[in-house]
Amino acid sequence: MAYSTINKSTLHFSPTLYVGNGSTKTVTGIPFEPDMTWIKNRSATGDNEIYDKLRGVGYRIYPNTSAGQDDLGSQGLTAWTSDGFTVGNNNAINGNGNNLVSWNWKAGTTSGISAGSQTITPTSYSINTTAGFGIYKWSRTGASTTDYFSHGLGATPTIAIQKKTDGVQGWYVNYTFVDGTMDYMNLNNTNSKFDGTTTVPTSTNYYPKSPETGDYITYLFTPIQGFSKFGSYTGNGNADGSFIYTGFKPALFLLKESNGTNSWQIFDNKRPGYNLTDKYLKPNENASEVSGNNQIDILSNGVKLRSSNTGNNGSGQNFIYMAFAEAPLVGSNNVPANAR
Repeated sequence: MAYSTINKSTLHFSPTLYVGNGSTKTVTGIPFEPDMTWIKNRSATGDNEIYDKLRGVGYRIYPNTSAGQDDLGSQGLTAWTSDGFTVGNNNAINGNGNNLVSWNWKAGTTSGISAGSQTITPTSYSINTTAGFGIYKWSRTGASTTDYFSHGLGATPTIAIQKKTDGVQGWYVNYTFVDGTMDYMNLNNTNSKFDGTTTVPTSTNYYPKSPETGDYITYLFTPIQGFSKFGSYTGNGNADGSFIYTGFKPALFLLKESNGTNSWQIFDNKRPGYNLTDKYLKPNENASEVSGNNQIDILSNGVKLRSSNTGNNGSGQNFIYMAFAEAPLVGSNNVPANAR
């Protein structure tokens, strides 16, 4: 059995749907106060927008572009609350009558990491060792591939998402779980993977990828049994598609073809809330929600692909994925997850 020390996954990650009002709106019902919120308009064209507490309210970065952050002020995300967040009148995150989705992560600990001999000292950070998630704000003044900072997660991160915030630079999605080296793709486009040269992370240190000086935000993830899993699979090009075992009922499933140029796809347990799950969004585009034949089933222990579509199940094609739990298959309290 896939026992997990996290019996209630929704205390650490939670997707939430809401309807915009075009003015000011407080979204409630999230079981914690988020530290990172990713919002996408489902009904209309609009940028993906990510906000986090380290950069502060109003400051957005958007995965579908290489642009640096900008400050939307009262039009952006203006506050996090004990069970949600408040947004202004920006159409991308609060279009009047539009259906929207937010994905929310809990971090929390903002002190206690020993600087040691690290060559980069984050100006601020927020980590959740229980859920294997950390947010790090830092600056680079040199170009060494051996620069590093201490991440404090207590285990080796296997995937990182990084963005330069003070200038134009593509999003790096760095991962080690395919061949042990630090490969990467860009979240803002459909390029296939690149073989990285960055030093692989350790249980204490992370080596950021970037040759440029400037200001950065990095999101680190280390897998937690029964809560999160990051890996790869090979498509079979068949409607009776591949099964990806996660050991939990996924609340979010993000994927990308790594040896081809199909778009990123993101599914969750709220859209449409039952199987087949045929509604997905593309992080690398500002397009509205897609409904169609890129279908999956969200199961109590993983994801079953139900389409021959090349976007997530091309025959012989390789894909990477990130998955976060709605509930563990079996928690340490011996309570099993139910199928949808």
